[in-house]
Amino acid sequence: MSAERGASGHQAEGERPVGIDELLERVRSGLDRIGPQEAYGVFRDGGLLVDIRYAALRERDGLIPGALVVERNELEWRLDPQGSHRASEAVSHDLRIVVICNEGYASSLAAASLRQLGLRHATDLVGGFQAWKAAGLPVQAA
Repeated sequence: MSAERGASGHQAEGERPVGIDELLERVRSGLDRIGPQEAYGVFRDGGLLVDIRYAALRERDGLIPGALVVERNELEWRLDPQGSHRASEAVSHDLRIVVICNEGYASSLAAASLRQLGLRHATDLVGGFQAWKAAGLPVQAA
């Protein structure tokens, strides 16, 4: 929960609202964001790539072979190693996780949320799927 909000989640009296650009800047300052080649290395070394793009984008642009596809609204439930709805890949809080959205914006917020669950090695891909594809890394038809 943001320091800007009280226990109820509401903005504290007299504090200014935070815009999305400022929120992204704050969130990203706590992440070690990585590029496509490094993300591929994480995957090759046993880390988990998590594609949170919505279905229409996956159908249009393709998939990263081996990436776990999880809709954004299910992400925390599927990756919490202690959760009853976890994906079989969500084995440990020590797992290296790279969250991938289309262009690298929503993934920053998603990775920060995973870190709040104790997934301390969660991060995201700078430029998202589009950067992965532009780097010539593996993509397959949906």
